[in-house]
Amino acid sequence: MKVLFLTPQYPFPPHQGTTIRNLHLLRYLAAHHDVHLLTFASPLAGPPQTADDPLPDLCRDITRLPHPRPRALTHRALATFSSPLPDMALRLESAIMHRQVAHLVRAGDFDVVQIEGIEMAPFGLDVARQRSTRRPLLVFDDHNAEYVLQRSAYQTDRRKPRRWVGAAYSWIQWKKLQRYEARCCQTFDRTVAVSDADATALRALLPELPVTVLPNGVDTETFCPLPSPERPEPLLVFTGKMDFRPNVDAMLWFRNQILPRILHQVPEARLNIVGQSPHKQLRHLADDPRLAITGYVPDVRPYIAAAAIFVVPLRMGGGTRLKVLEAMAMGKAIVSTPLGCEGLEVTPGKHVLLAEAPADFADQIIALLNDPARARSLGQQARDLAESRYSWRHLTPALEEVIHGA
Repeated sequence: MKVLFLTPQYPFPPHQGTTIRNLHLLRYLAAHHDVHLLTFASPLAGPPQTADDPLPDLCRDITRLPHPRPRALTHRALATFSSPLPDMALRLESAIMHRQVAHLVRAGDFDVVQIEGIEMAPFGLDVARQRSTRRPLLVFDDHNAEYVLQRSAYQTDRRKPRRWVGAAYSWIQWKKLQRYEARCCQTFDRTVAVSDADATALRALLPELPVTVLPNGVDTETFCPLPSPERPEPLLVFTGKMDFRPNVDAMLWFRNQILPRILHQVPEARLNIVGQSPHKQLRHLADDPRLAITGYVPDVRPYIAAAAIFVVPLRMGGGTRLKVLEAMAMGKAIVSTPLGCEGLEVTPGKHVLLAEAPADFADQIIALLNDPARARSLGQQARDLAESRYSWRHLTPALEEVIHGA
């Protein structure tokens, strides 16, 4: 089959959740079908592309268009009140991309157009509107149930008067995304979700919607346990794209509410925050000698390997966390909120430790720091689960069922 694959940014290097997922889906599709990649070039602020890029060998052809310039804050604010579309549907607005999609679909005789994420949905909707005797099958890979993320952001921010402006924005986006996400799922021929929780959230919008769950996965050969001392240093680590709102909230909450409780019992404890594009709200944390904010790193594995515990103090968001799967595959003990592991088939106390209240979260970490044998046992069982359930090689064949409607 001939597949046109639409992505919001070039899927290499795989430095964040979207590019990781897109790269592995492309690997599978290219091994079984004729794949043509249409994408935006990575933003200038992103990491450079490297010589080991596999995509030219995987894809029949690749078209990279200029990444849209970020909209001015005034334009975003105006659109919040004047446009029926959510911010995410406007974020990558590009006349060049609209024209290129129309040209390729008219000329390319594609069997399938696969739309990766809601930011690319406007270009898939273009295809749906085209009048043609042979329209390609439209597959929508919804990387998150996006309205859920905005709903949880609103529910968090409304409790704090200083965040009421943010809460109002999130409430508006939540309601817009409910309508827009439902429209996308209803218009496209196939909908893919990354977790059962996200599939349930989408069916709450459209009760009869058929959804295929294709979880996020991990390369268990690349992410594997590395040698570590019997009693590692009390180092904690969090990884992720650090301008992503749920990650920013997680680190501010951890620093203010959880880390002081840990330091009271384990004064030598330290935290590494690893990930590109640290948000300005995190800058003041760099003044704390017990914290390190790395910014972009070419490889997160040394940071995960060096840590005694991987922390996931997420309080908002949806989807499944590739960061958690990477830590599991590396055999790390994980302490998370229930939301942080939502969508993963983990057993609390066996694969991860879960806590919601700051005191409970801190107590779980302190207990593991004082019991390295238990931390190793948790990490080994997490590794076993990653290999058996979340290896990409086990997951990606489900795409065949999506394409063929099996």
